[in-house]
Amino acid sequence: MTVWDRPEPPTRPVPLDRERIVAAAIALADEGGLEAVSLRKVAARLNAGPMRLYGYISTKEELFDLMVDEVYAEILPEEQPGDWREALRVLAHRTRQAALRHEWLADLLGRRPALGPNGLAVTEATLAALDGLTDIDTVMRAVETVSAYFTGAIRREVTNLRAERATGLSKRDWQRAHGPHVTRMLATGRFPALAKAVYDGTDVDAETSFATGLDWVLDAVAVRLTTPPP
Repeated sequence: MTVWDRPEPPTRPVPLDRERIVAAAIALADEGGLEAVSLRKVAARLNAGPMRLYGYISTKEELFDLMVDEVYAEILPEEQPGDWREALRVLAHRTRQAALRHEWLADLLGRRPALGPNGLAVTEATLAALDGLTDIDTVMRAVETVSAYFTGAIRREVTNLRAERATGLSKRDWQRAHGPHVTRMLATGRFPALAKAVYDGTDVDAETSFATGLDWVLDAVAVRLTTPPP
């Protein structure tokens, strides 16, 4: 029986339910990451005994599943997008925005299918936008491809944000600190392609990079969706 199907125990003097437990866990994770979340710490946040939580949740993994599904409610679009391309774009951008609000989400994205009600609703809305365009296997590969892109991009962005906080160096500060070394290495002539990228390339922010890469992936997916099968 999954955590969503399991009935909740009777109410006690200190009221508890999965909604309160999940809200407390998300607050802890927002403050200190997933390592700050344990059933003991969640119980302390709720002024309840740790053993009481086991009436609602058996393991920390179940708690993580509930936390992710709660955030999927933020990802679920308010209106059904007009076409498949917009549906996938909205999914990608809303997932990125949710991960920037809850950085711990980046650590859990892509691990396994989201089977909670909100996760299933997001999947249903996404697949519904592509329904009828081509065979279901091609649709599934299209969704997986876009998901693989934005999951990787989000994880990289969150990793960089964490590194900035850990070192106290912004991206610009880090570039200045390592600039002399990079300049010396490029001056050797051993890395001409890299030198061209460093000196001639345009530096863009994370949001622009994300949106551009997403559009390129969607362009490639469009070719597959509109090409008749052999």
